[in-house]
Amino acid sequence: MRYSIATLTFVFTLSSCHFSSKSSSNIKEENSNSNVFNKELSLQGIDFSVTSITESYTTKLHVKSSGLEIREYDEIIDVQGDFIVGAEVSDLNSDGSPELFVFTQSPGSGSYGKVYAFSVNNKKSMSQVYFQLTAENKAINEGYMGHDVFLISENSLVQRFPIYKRSDSNANPTGGMRKVSYKMLNGESGRKLVVDRVATY
Repeated sequence: MRYSIATLTFVFTLSSCHFSSKSSSNIKEENSNSNVFNKELSLQGIDFSVTSITESYTTKLHVKSSGLEIREYDEIIDVQGDFIVGAEVSDLNSDGSPELFVFTQSPGSGSYGKVYAFSVNNKKSMSQVYFQLTAENKAINEGYMGHDVFLISENSLVQRFPIYKRSDSNANPTGGMRKVSYKMLNGESGRKLVVDRVATY
């Protein structure tokens, strides 16, 4: 009887270990399938943390600052199901305080891009910068059907996207490329990004 009990205990222990290992593996696999963005950036003595988790087309963007003199920034923003694809810092208006730019793309074949921009105010606080959606901007939206890319180049925010003619399919634009450079201005209710230069090639 002692041998039987010991044997049963040994088999039960092995079974429990196998079950625990299987459960841990499933958890890791679920985490690896989540779309996670995590990036730390720093400029002019100010640190930024940009993180997001996307599950079932629901994305939240978490932006935190460190090093501001009066009030740190710590906000969670609903980006309406878009994916976070990049983040960069620059002193766009050359005032000695940095700006943070977070780039998103919509899911699906269009891959429409957006910019979430934040400006540090004299190293004391940080506020969001207004950016008009490209589809709503009459200065640049002719032939626009998404597939845009944003980056910081030579201290400017730059956007590039293919130009579609009316007969073009989504996979085959034939109108060339458009390059848009933005500058930051002070508006009545805060800072905003406005079109500075447009080139087509």
